[in-house]
Amino acid sequence: MAQDPIILDGGLATELEAAGLKIQGDPLWGARFLHANPQAVKEAHTRFLRCGADVITTATYQASVEGFVQHLGLTSEQASQLLMSGVQLAKQAVQDFMADGVHPGRRVPLVAGSVGPYGAFLLDGSEYSGAYDESMSKEELKAWHRPQIQCLVSAGADLIAMETIPSLKEGEALVELLQEFPNSKAWLSFSCKDAQHICNGRRFSEAVQVAKRSKQLVAVGVNCSEPTLVEPLLESVAPHRSPDLSWVAYPNSGHDWVPGTGWKTSEKKVSLADLSPAWRRQGAAWIGGCCCVFPADIAAIRHKLLGSKWTETA
Repeated sequence: MAQDPIILDGGLATELEAAGLKIQGDPLWGARFLHANPQAVKEAHTRFLRCGADVITTATYQASVEGFVQHLGLTSEQASQLLMSGVQLAKQAVQDFMADGVHPGRRVPLVAGSVGPYGAFLLDGSEYSGAYDESMSKEELKAWHRPQIQCLVSAGADLIAMETIPSLKEGEALVELLQEFPNSKAWLSFSCKDAQHICNGRRFSEAVQVAKRSKQLVAVGVNCSEPTLVEPLLESVAPHRSPDLSWVAYPNSGHDWVPGTGWKTSEKKVSLADLSPAWRRQGAAWIGGCCCVFPADIAAIRHKLLGSKWTETA
C-alpha cells in the first residue's frame, strides 16, 4: 500500500443528467448520448478529470450491439462502431486534458471500458438481483458479453471495468471470457445487498475467490452499493487478500434504486470522502464513486486520500 490510491470517476450518467440530458427511463441509459450528443459525454469526462479522477469510465455500461440495433435502428457494424466511439471519446478527453500543460506531475489518466451486467439490458432492475442467471447458462452469458468486450478492447481501452455484477455465475463467465483477450487487464466489481452477500445472495467471499482465478484482473470489489456496506464487505474477505489483486470500491451515494421510477433520494447523508480512508486501510487501491456521485465528490475523495497532492483545476 505504499503507492498512492488510484482515484476513479463518479456517475457519468448522473453528470449527464445534471447537464440537462434526459437519462431516466431511457433503455440505453447514458449510452444513448454516444449517438445523440457525444460532445456532452466528452465534457462530462473532462469535468471528472479536472476534479482529480485518475480513471474515467466509458459511457458503455448499458451499451450493446443488440441494444443499439434495437433502439437506434443501426446496423450491427454501425452499432459496433458506436460502442468503440465510447473509448475514443474518453481517450480524446484525456489527451486534451493533459495537453493544456497545467497538470505537472499528474499521472496520465486511464480509460476503463465499462461492461455492465446482462440485467441492465433487460430494463427490469435485475442488475440489482441477478434473477436472470437461473435461466441463462454461463456460455450464454459469455456470448452476450463477447461483442461488447471485443469492441472496447479493439478501440484501445486501457482496461475493462466489469461492473455492477449481481451474479456469481455472471462473474465466472466474465473471468473466463477475459481469457479470450489475453493482453487485456480488467477489474471485476459486484453489486451487493448487505455486508456479506452480492445481490443474488451468494457470499461476497465466493465472488472474490472467482476473481482470484484470473491473472488478468487488477482488482475485485464492490460498486453501486450502499457506501456503508463497503467496509464490512472488505472485512469479510480480508483473509482472501492477495498481493497480486487489489480491492476496488466505488459505491453509489446511498440512494436506492426503485424499478420503474429510478433512484430514490436517501434521507441519509453519507460522505464517501469520509469513508474512503477506511477502505484504503483495508487494502483498496482503486477508489471512487458510482451513481449519484458528482465530480465535486471525487475531488473530496482525492483531497481526503492524497491531501497536498491535490490541486483543483475545475
